[in-house]
Parts: sequence; structure tokens; C-alpha cells
Amino acid sequence: MKLINRLTFLVLAFATATACSADQAAEAVENEFYEYKSGSRDGIGKFYMGREISHVMGHLGAGWLERPERERQERTDLLIERLAIDPDDNVADIGAGTGYFTFPIAARVPEGQVYAVDIQPEMLTLLGERQKALSVANVKAVLGSETSPNLPANTIDLTFIVDAYHEFSYPREMGVALVESLRPGGKLVLIEYRSEDPSVPIKTLHKMSEEQVRLEMQAIGLDWVTTEDYLPQQHVLIFEKPASNEKAN
Repeated sequence: MKLINRLTFLVLAFATATACSADQAAEAVENEFYEYKSGSRDGIGKFYMGREISHVMGHLGAGWLERPERERQERTDLLIERLAIDPDDNVADIGAGTGYFTFPIAARVPEGQVYAVDIQPEMLTLLGERQKALSVANVKAVLGSETSPNLPANTIDLTFIVDAYHEFSYPREMGVALVESLRPGGKLVLIEYRSEDPSVPIKTLHKMSEEQVRLEMQAIGLDWVTTEDYLPQQHVLIFEKPASNEKAN
């Protein structure tokens, strides 16, 4: 009996030590990439590559995503029209919210599929209700996490993120996971309000400069292709996954 108790104690001690080691390893990785200090009112006090991460807009802000004047203010119709996709492409809409972009893009890929990814179940519920009402078959709702979009590896032809990347709590981990989900040669398109333009009426932490975006995408192994400024308030930054993705550092 004493032998059994001792073995049980050793097993539990090993399991506890292993769990602690895993937690310590995760913390070490996070500390390697992030810095914590006093933040601004709109930020979370967590910094990545010199940039403070902003607070996330919750599902209670869904109405703002669907505001009637959005197309006129941001020319979202141009973005939908000019995304370089083919009818059979698999496309990922990261931070899909209520599906404002998801469903128009789904119409452009009738032989492909759109993965609508969000980390808020409430958003996906709203998206699902809209999908049912529109009878759209080629949209798949995916519940992501703060560190991963939970997409299959090497399956996505184009991923786009509209005004959401700056809110990612773990941009490094999420970025690496997004790259893994892209096919070699697949594109990642980031749409962010231009911080270089003081006339853009958006809070500072909800804007990003081209220089900062390129710095962060280079760090996860993506090649910059081009930056397009055909939208009135936002950059459209296009990156590509190289054929052999061994460049992340």
C-alpha cells in the first residue's frame, strides 16, 4: 500500500512539474515577443513590436459594422470588387463579425468556400442567422481563438482582415497560424485605417501605418507584394506566403 501511495505521489508530482514547465514555456514565449507597461485609455497595456494593442470591439458594436453609411464612407464596395480572387478559391474572412464582407465575397467564389472566422460566438450566431436568411451554402462559420483561426493547414487561397488585426491580443501567434493555413503562394490582405493621415476620424490605436504592418508581417515570414490606397481612409496591404515558408524569426 505504501508503495502504491508513493508511486501515485510520484506520478502526480511529475504531472504537476510538466504542467508548470509547459506554463513557464508559454510565458517565456509570450515575454519574448510582448512588452507590458502602462497603456493608453484605448489600449490594453500590451505592446508588440513597439505598437500598443487596442481593446477589442465586442459584439455589442455589431450595429456599427452594419451602419448604412459605411459603404459611402469607406467604399467597401470597391474592396469587395477588387480583392483578387477566382471563382473556385477558398477565402478566409478573419474577424468576420456579422458577415458584412463574408456574403458578398461568397457570391464571388461560387465554386469555392468562405471561412467566416470570429472569436465571439455572439457574432457567429448573428452571422448564422443571416446565412440562413440568405440561403448561402458556401460559407462556413469558424470559432477561432485569440491565438489561432482554427483553419486547416495549406487550404486558404486568400485571407483578408478588415480593421481587426490591430485588436489581436496575440498578433504573433495568430499571424503564424494564419500563415500556416495559407497555401504556398496564398495571399494575406490587411485593411487598416491609415495612421499616416490625421484626417481619418478614427482613434489612434485603431489605425496602423504601412511601415508597422510590413514590419509585423515580415516577422512571420510573409513577403510584401504591394500597398494599395484606393480606399478613402484605409490601406490595402497585400502579402504573400512564399513557396517555402522558413522566413519567420
